Amino acid sequence: MISSWTCPLPLRNYPTIVMGHGSGGKMMSDLIQHLFTPLLKNDLLEQLGDSTVIDFARFANGHQPSAISHQRLAFTTDSFVISPLIFPGGDIGELAVNGTVNDLAMSGAKPLFLSAGFILEEGLPMETLGRIAASVAAACRAANVQLVAGDTKVVNKGHGDGLYINTSGIGVIPPNVNIAPNRAQAGDVVIVSGTMGDHGMAIMSVREGLEFETPIKSDTAPLNGLVEAMLAASPQIHCLRDATRGGLAAVLNELASASNIGIEFDERQIPVRPEVHAACEMLGLDPFYVANEGKLVAMIPGAESESVLAAMRAHPLGKEAARIGSVVDDHHGLVVARTGIGGARVVDLPAGELLPRIC
Repeated sequence: MISSWTCPLPLRNYPTIVMGHGSGGKMMSDLIQHLFTPLLKNDLLEQLGDSTVIDFARFANGHQPSAISHQRLAFTTDSFVISPLIFPGGDIGELAVNGTVNDLAMSGAKPLFLSAGFILEEGLPMETLGRIAASVAAACRAANVQLVAGDTKVVNKGHGDGLYINTSGIGVIPPNVNIAPNRAQAGDVVIVSGTMGDHGMAIMSVREGLEFETPIKSDTAPLNGLVEAMLAASPQIHCLRDATRGGLAAVLNELASASNIGIEFDERQIPVRPEVHAACEMLGLDPFYVANEGKLVAMIPGAESESVLAAMRAHPLGKEAARIGSVVDDHHGLVVARTGIGGARVVDLPAGELLPRIC
């Protein structure tokens, strides 16, 4: 079977699935590119964005145009397997809603409707499930979305790690917005909406029993309001991506590859909380590779960047937004970091799983 897949060589080294295949890095990219994409290939799937943009005009087939035929929808799905289920700053329920809302927002869509499937393990305390369900409801209200469909399954004790949640989401894209992973252009400015690494290190601090003078909390948050403010400042944004698995490094590499451009950034310009930096040093981790759940990366035309940055800083979820670099017509497909001592280094996709089960 492997021999029939496209360029299967990277998969031959792993006859079984390992944790790195869910990392958001190179191994996960290989799995998608060489197994799923060739078998399921279609032009919508090949967008490979946080959500898929569906333009209903293409399905009119010569019939009289209707209201829906002029509409573009964003559609996404995600699964959440985080451990622990409850962590500093949030829980799996809030994370599931925010993660799905953010995937829709990264195409410029206004999120509207969600579904949720709950895979419950026998023995899960009812009190825990009640708390998480309440978090789902509160997160939906905060993001102004409705959960309109759901499913519940129970698996035998020892087969589910407490609770998994699968979600899907639908949103509407305004007519003047065209955001996609392949739209970055030389001259674009690269902006992050805030500090990097908060979510991943919040999870690791619990797992490793680390305590800091200032507790590390997850940054999980719905970004649709921030994106709406950015688009009000300029609808000409080229790319948006929330920096989840694989962190900032994975996002920049994905966008560089999708747009066939180069990206350069200054390490000193990237905001990282002191406590997160300290935890990363203690565990030997690079904060640029650590997951976030309430931060985005934007590629914006240079002429529009200052107005968008100002709008971001005026929003509660973008007050620490920073310009970190630019898109260049050089070293296509590569991301280069300018270091604090004046040198440069290539920032590649993470090779394996740095922090498993963080979302």
